[in-house]
Amino acid sequence: MAESLNHILISTERMMTYEEGLPRRPWFKHQIYAPRFYTGDGVKTLPGTREGIEQRAWEVAEKYVDIVAAALNRVASAIDRAAKWCAKKRRTVARRACGGR
Repeated sequence: MAESLNHILISTERMMTYEEGLPRRPWFKHQIYAPRFYTGDGVKTLPGTREGIEQRAWEVAEKYVDIVAAALNRVASAIDRAAKWCAKKRRTVARRACGGR
């Protein structure tokens, strides 16, 4: 069965998570955004990397650069699959519009 566009796009959000979570917040799995550590308000982007840099915890920052890069590569692959899915659908619709099957 072919993967649906909705399934591909929904899965991209899950691809941006890391099972071990963030440093000092293992319950928060998302690697692209998170509430600020000290205040809990607002949003901090790339929290594992950013907080590692801010705290001069270079090993943590380096670890999360790799984790985020892997997540973004997974998302990019999913977007490529979605684009191929859309292109295939367009060709199918165009053939049918011209009387083909």
